[in-house]
Amino acid sequence: MPFAYFDRLSASRQRIYLKSDAITEVPLPPGLALAGIARRIQRALTAERRVEVQAEAQALLDQLAVALHVPRVRLRVLAVRPSNHAGELHGLYEPLEGEPARISVWMRTAQQKRVVAFKTFVRTVLHELCHHLDYELYQLPETFHTQGFYKRESHLLRQVLEG
Repeated sequence: MPFAYFDRLSASRQRIYLKSDAITEVPLPPGLALAGIARRIQRALTAERRVEVQAEAQALLDQLAVALHVPRVRLRVLAVRPSNHAGELHGLYEPLEGEPARISVWMRTAQQKRVVAFKTFVRTVLHELCHHLDYELYQLPETFHTQGFYKRESHLLRQVLEG
């Protein structure tokens, strides 16, 4: 079932939405060892070492890009999440003209300035990667938050944490 905003989309955007919604998994090649990188991200987050978190999360994104045969994306790990009356921004995907796309994520919450939980951090990184995959892997002209999108995000997270 599409999200409520589906009815407000044009017919062509509804077709893109439905195509995205139908894709529920991101299969990775067997033998891709990502759990070690995930553990290093967790240790760096726990130790509050932003530069190390960025390096390890970039390594994760690099391995996923190679495995999925998509262009690499650059990662920035910033300090405190920006916020306004609508809430906190967890991550941002920016496709850039003539250079690699960029993902920005924040490692501290806006209100309490606490380091975000490990799974939340990795999920946010993968969420932004899913936007990249919509354009580069699935060749969608637009990226929507569909139920399929969130299933792809969860599928990637399970594979990263388990393998």
